[in-house]
Amino acid sequence: MPLRIFTWWFAMGAIMTLAVLMVQGGIRDLLEGTQPVAGATALVSFGTTILGGGLLAGCLALVMNRLR
Repeated sequence: MPLRIFTWWFAMGAIMTLAVLMVQGGIRDLLEGTQPVAGATALVSFGTTILGGGLLAGCLALVMNRLR
C-alpha cells in the first residue's frame, strides 16, 4: 500500500513540476538549447527538477499517510 501511494503522488508531483516549468517558459529554453547555470546540459537540469518535484510529493504523501 505505501508503494502505491508513493507511486501515485510521485507521478502527480512530477507532472505538476513539469506544468510549472512549462508555464515559466522552461520548455522553450530546453528546445532552443539555452545553457543553464553550472555547465550542466539543459536536459539534465530539467530532469533533476522534475525528479525532485516527484520525490517531494511522494515523500510528503507517505509522511501524511503515516500521520493519519
